[in-house]
Amino acid sequence: MTDDHATDPATDPATEAFVAHRNLLFTVAYEMLGSAADAEDVLQETWLRWVTVDLRQVQDARAYLVRITTRQALNRLRAMTRRKESYVGPWLPEPLLTAPDVAEDAVLAESMSMALMLVLETLSPTERAVFVLREAFDVGYEEIAAAVGKSPAAVRQIAYRARRHVDARRPRETVSAGETQAVLDSFKRALDTGDLQGLLDVLAPDIVLIGDGGGIKQAGPRPVVGASKVARYIVGGTGKTKALITTEPTLVNGGPALVLRLDGELDGVMAARVEGGRITGLYYVRNPEKLTRVNSETPLSLH
Repeated sequence: MTDDHATDPATDPATEAFVAHRNLLFTVAYEMLGSAADAEDVLQETWLRWVTVDLRQVQDARAYLVRITTRQALNRLRAMTRRKESYVGPWLPEPLLTAPDVAEDAVLAESMSMALMLVLETLSPTERAVFVLREAFDVGYEEIAAAVGKSPAAVRQIAYRARRHVDARRPRETVSAGETQAVLDSFKRALDTGDLQGLLDVLAPDIVLIGDGGGIKQAGPRPVVGASKVARYIVGGTGKTKALITTEPTLVNGGPALVLRLDGELDGVMAARVEGGRITGLYYVRNPEKLTRVNSETPLSLH
């Protein structure tokens, strides 16, 4: 990311400010979009606008950068909404390999989780922007209003409506990473051994499995619901192939997950939603275009 005015980051205030807040800006864009590739594009657009700003008029670089990022992400989110209408099969967020400290930050881990990100998909673009900025990043109503082009009073109403919508659909209980890991370990053992009963023991009766192949890899055209159907779907799918299937524990979007490989080749990432000691949601991303961020950690920040 170069510019005629930004040859030396150490002496250029615009570059220095952008680099200092880059992880925050990426996190804002990703939570609004659910796509790392689109979040990176938003950061590029933010940078191009940022370098044209007269910094003498900027009182708070972080707030100003978040405002630009939000506006760019909103534009892209509206375009993505149309793009998703033609997407083949269910759409899941792009999984990110995250550092252990993300899992230890309860607010960041929950805001990044596949379960919550899917709930955010049911909000309008403006509702999602307001919810993300307010709930995850604790941005003030005045600043959000400037970012989304609404009055502070309107933003308060949107935030209230979005919070009620999300609260009605988000996981009912907060589960520690350790508890999720323990349940996922049991799931992994059953999966590795093809133990149908072992899978049934760890799956909630009303579990929902969502697979995302994007029309490139095979995945269910619609969610699979119910423990017995999900267990048979998983065992049946792994039983059909003659390839050696291996599972590796990992941390994705701030929570425990599994990387699945066929004959050593990356096949997909499976994240889980755990409630009451059982898995209530499984999110299996197989679309290879969405698996570029699971080999190296993506740095994230709420600050």
